[in-house]
Amino acid sequence: MRTLTAVPSELLAVAERQAGLVSAAQCDEHGVTAHRRSRLVDQGRWRRPTRGVFETTPGPPDPSDPRSYDRRRRRAAWLALLAYGPDAIAVGPCALVLLGVQGVSPRVVPQATLPGARGTLSRDGIHLRQFDDGMTVVRVEGRLVATPDWALAQSVPESGRRRAVAAMDSAGHLGLLDAEDLARAHDLARGRRGVARTHAWWSEHDARAESPLETFARLECADAGLAPDELQVEVFDDGRFLGRGDLGWRLPQGRWLIAEMDGVDVHGAPDALLRDRSRQNALVSHGGVELLRFTGRDLATPGTSRPGRMTTALRRHLGRTRGSAVSSTGLMS
Repeated sequence: MRTLTAVPSELLAVAERQAGLVSAAQCDEHGVTAHRRSRLVDQGRWRRPTRGVFETTPGPPDPSDPRSYDRRRRRAAWLALLAYGPDAIAVGPCALVLLGVQGVSPRVVPQATLPGARGTLSRDGIHLRQFDDGMTVVRVEGRLVATPDWALAQSVPESGRRRAVAAMDSAGHLGLLDAEDLARAHDLARGRRGVARTHAWWSEHDARAESPLETFARLECADAGLAPDELQVEVFDDGRFLGRGDLGWRLPQGRWLIAEMDGVDVHGAPDALLRDRSRQNALVSHGGVELLRFTGRDLATPGTSRPGRMTTALRRHLGRTRGSAVSSTGLMS
């Protein structure tokens, strides 16, 4: 039986930039005709998630690979853009993903808008949102994307608190917006469905957070009455920089309790593990630092009242080292 020749490498390079997706128009540009696309789908080598869009790497993501979450988010963003054509604008969580903002849920709904679009439409689980009058856009990888302030205004009312604040933190940490931009995003969000419950969240952002896990931990500590005294605590020994800790609490005699948040995506690679171990050893040997390390599994389950292992350990440790009683709601002198 005659077999098809390999897909052009140039088209596969386009697909890789687009989380494995290509449009029919892009296929035509690289000589992959409609007949050949149908054959690739029939053979199971490609998949057609919606009209005019093809997935060149079908199959479920590897749950053990932390990069699969980012690819899943990017796939949602690109699916919406490719489905609605070259004039489509990525909005909401999809815009945040393409802007590089972290903290967005892995379960991103594909969504975009078109200039002048009125009302909302949906096909194959892909939403076409109503166009926001006055919305500003930037180009990312050649496609139109809502600016960070508009993307947050569209996303936060539809998000949970942890994800919303993490996205604000990440956007600030990346330098995509400052305090004035964030205030404008809050104003742009006013009047949207779901925004009433979010007003307090906008004041909880902190651009010093270097990962969503740090944001989640900070919020949980604050809710437990254990808000850290400082973020990104820098430790020196006779002027020599030893390292920086994620969350810090001041202890007597100028000492610090530092909590390090270890995320698989950031700390899982061998080089990262070696750096973390060397940094931890340097901090602990300093003598002025007590170090505790936590992962996402040490946080409380969202929506439950049961405290997580992290806040339980911190409460016990702070109560002992500060020489004070620590209640179930906070620190007591």
